[in-house]
Amino acid sequence: MPADNRTIFLADCESFYASVEKAANPALAHKPVVVAGDSERRSGLILAACPLAKARGIATAGRLGDALGKCPDLVIVKPRMQLYIDVSLQITKIYETYSDLVEPYSIDEQFIDVTGTLHLFGDARMTAHKIQQHILAVTGVYTRFGISDCKVLAKLACDNYAKKNESGIYVLEREGLGDSLWQLPIGRMFMVGNRMANHFLRMGIHTMGDLARMPLQELKRKLRARFGRNADVQAEVCWRIANGIDDSPVITGKHAGEKSVGHMMTLPREYAARDEIKVIILELCELVGRRCRSIDRLGRTLSLGCYGAGFKRSTGFNRQMTLPYSTYVTNDLYQYALQLFDRYWDGSPVRRVGLSLSGFQEDGQYQLILDDHRERLGALEAATDSLKDKYGDDIIIRAASKSKAGQAVDRASKLGGHYR
Repeated sequence: MPADNRTIFLADCESFYASVEKAANPALAHKPVVVAGDSERRSGLILAACPLAKARGIATAGRLGDALGKCPDLVIVKPRMQLYIDVSLQITKIYETYSDLVEPYSIDEQFIDVTGTLHLFGDARMTAHKIQQHILAVTGVYTRFGISDCKVLAKLACDNYAKKNESGIYVLEREGLGDSLWQLPIGRMFMVGNRMANHFLRMGIHTMGDLARMPLQELKRKLRARFGRNADVQAEVCWRIANGIDDSPVITGKHAGEKSVGHMMTLPREYAARDEIKVIILELCELVGRRCRSIDRLGRTLSLGCYGAGFKRSTGFNRQMTLPYSTYVTNDLYQYALQLFDRYWDGSPVRRVGLSLSGFQEDGQYQLILDDHRERLGALEAATDSLKDKYGDDIIIRAASKSKAGQAVDRASKLGGHYR
């Protein structure tokens, strides 16, 4: 890789939850292991499958009952989210001994910019191998490394090559994209799901190279014909990814200043009644409002998404609106979220609901409105927030959450939707 280029790693922990469990319990070392929420529910989803389980045809996000049919001797472990968070933070500290530029991307993926420190450890492959062995020795977790000169190419290198080769390390050279990345099917591209891949196929775009070589204005025109004017942004994002155009830096402390706050809830069953879905929307408004109050931010742009059970062919909607004033009051968010729901819900059963708030301003600087209630209700909700912080999320809940539809009580015993 030329010396004037950056050297960026995308480090990914293999089968992270399952790897942590196997490292914590050596008796599981040579057994097929999955991490799943509830072994009593055969319809439950698998959160992580170790390589031995994957070799038996078991996939992450597959159903537990199907997995047991393929592998009767499967070992099922309940998730321990706090443990996984602790190990993830431990791994971050290891990365930081090789570079001061480390950016968490998810609980098991992190970007590392080693441009300024590479000379201390060798070339890119050698440095990645040293980090890989360091993490394995300390945590028992195996990591894979995609390497390139920008974040998006490092991610594509990891997903498409490093995860599939013996060393777990792959350098994606920009000069060789035509013979490597651009030969891959369009569905293998980062940020392109099954539905988007099908749209591209119908447009005659079969490989990443087809997309990369298409003039941007032509791509915008084609996507605009399918999705309307708002497709211009999506067209440019996809085109830039295919061409490996990404100037974004690796940023430490990225999540210290959130641009938006959101929560997604997967329901234990399909909710088909409006009154049931309203309870979930209210609980999400409570969660989002609480987080915004904790960072002293009021938001003006509210987004709501409701989705069916299908993942390959999803149903539902995701819409947003600009609120008449900035707020973090739960009842305000709920009032406008219901407007979005009633406007766009077509009556189809709902299995996942997501809500987010953005367009932030500080809570000490906001436009006053007639009969302004935000200071009074904000103070009341801050008091309930402090009770939850001290005694647990279920110390005080809304009456609606005690109904059969409510999930707040169950979620209070979990972290990130899973057992602590």
